[in-house]
Amino acid sequence: MSEPAISVIIPVYNEEAFLPRTLDHLFAQPNSFEVIVADGGSTDGTIDVARSFLSVRVVESRKGRAVQMNLGARAALGGVLLFLHADTLLPPGALERVAELSERVGPERVAGAFWHSFAERHFSLRVVSLLDNLRCRWTRVPYGDQAIFVGRELFRRLGGFDEGAPAEDLELATRLARAGPVHLLGPPVRTSGRKFLAMGPWRALGQCAAICLRAGLGLDLSPPAQAFFKDIR
Repeated sequence: MSEPAISVIIPVYNEEAFLPRTLDHLFAQPNSFEVIVADGGSTDGTIDVARSFLSVRVVESRKGRAVQMNLGARAALGGVLLFLHADTLLPPGALERVAELSERVGPERVAGAFWHSFAERHFSLRVVSLLDNLRCRWTRVPYGDQAIFVGRELFRRLGGFDEGAPAEDLELATRLARAGPVHLLGPPVRTSGRKFLAMGPWRALGQCAAICLRAGLGLDLSPPAQAFFKDIR
């Protein structure tokens, strides 16, 4: 059997409510890909959901999204790694566009993500998403809920996710932007706004702004990151 073009790695912790729809959407994608669900010790039915999809591989580790994604990456066979949050839906044809980009620029150099949108139709969330897309257009540094993808060898050369970083996705994306072009693809992903709605959209936006500002100044991200990235299910 030939190796898949893309490995989709989904870090999960108690995601039985969101994971089925995410996997259903994912398996509607054409192209050659594999799916690895990296569980961080779920206590609900998350693993049962994952294993109900026969082609999904499940790997288990201690809790920690960076730890889980690194474990999934080590198990991956694809030339390109795509890190998908359990509450994020890829647009139709997304993996085809990633594969085409990889062929054009080379899997050893490919890096990118998708434009952002929220699944919920709230005015405040639309504003947050617009601001995030403007930020990405300017910085080329996406967030993790934008389905970051990177060539497997480039990911390994950069050392993968920093397991001690309070915002591991932003930290990796910053290193990717320094290493070469970061491509932003459309249409956008649709991600759940549950964290923003639970915290309050403007408060959550303020936390994101504080994280980005402190990252740009080289300051410790822990205070705003710990508030923003705590579990909200």
